Amino acid sequence: MILLCGGCFGIAGIAANDSTTAGADKTSTTRPAAPEPPAAAPPAPAGEPQPPKPADPPKSDIAPAGSPVRDGKFEFVVTRVDPPVKTVGDNQFLSETAQGQYILVHVNVSNIGDAPRGYFGSNQTLYDDQGRKFTNDSMAEINVNDHMSVDINPGNKVSVTLVFDVPPGAVPATLELHDSMFSRGAKVALR
Repeated sequence: MILLCGGCFGIAGIAANDSTTAGADKTSTTRPAAPEPPAAAPPAPAGEPQPPKPADPPKSDIAPAGSPVRDGKFEFVVTRVDPPVKTVGDNQFLSETAQGQYILVHVNVSNIGDAPRGYFGSNQTLYDDQGRKFTNDSMAEINVNDHMSVDINPGNKVSVTLVFDVPPGAVPATLELHDSMFSRGAKVALR
């Protein structure tokens, strides 16, 4: 920085010296120098923390409602969310009554792999608009599906209904869908 400023003054001094010696017998007036533009901030020395860069807007890992999402060898598409109900099932011995209310979510599950794959409704999770997590109610699901789990052959699709017991007034926001209990999962918005 000092070298830069010193160099500027040196050049100005040489130019001023040339004008006074070339016309020493002439009277001259000097104008004040024009102000220099502000210098950019010097880079921080190595090893010192750099100023923070502006953050990119966070990328949502939640797909829009109705979008196909993939996890492992399954592709999922939420086709419908039913209004809350208190009970599911017509059979007096198998019907289930919710602690709160049931939210029924209809999903198409496709095997996009090259081998049969087992689907389990118990691997799926619902989140409400307060961030609370709910598991699928397998006993209630017996009343709305022909099967609790099913093997899906490559290229085939099954339609299932997931049943979640949530408190009255809970608003379903996101469904997290899994190929298996160990998979990362894929999230899709429900509204």
